[in-house]
Amino acid sequence: MDFGDAIKAIKEGKKLAREGWNGKEQYIELAERVSYMNPQGVLINEGHADIGNKVLAFIGTRGVQLGWLASQADMLAEDWYIKED
Repeated sequence: MDFGDAIKAIKEGKKLAREGWNGKEQYIELAERVSYMNPQGVLINEGHADIGNKVLAFIGTRGVQLGWLASQADMLAEDWYIKED
């Protein structure tokens, strides 16, 4: 599937990955109602009230990266697939 299809699937709650990625356990998914702790120890957006509070999360071998951005190679690739649990 191409990147447009991948984005549609992400919005439907699917986990997506690319054949071309090195780590086979890597995938992206939609993260909603995101909170975070700032350097002062204050929890930001604790009530999850902010509008548009969605980001792509990259889950890899070294943990989770919130706010993942696709590279041009990712956007032009046609090797996206739905990752089954």
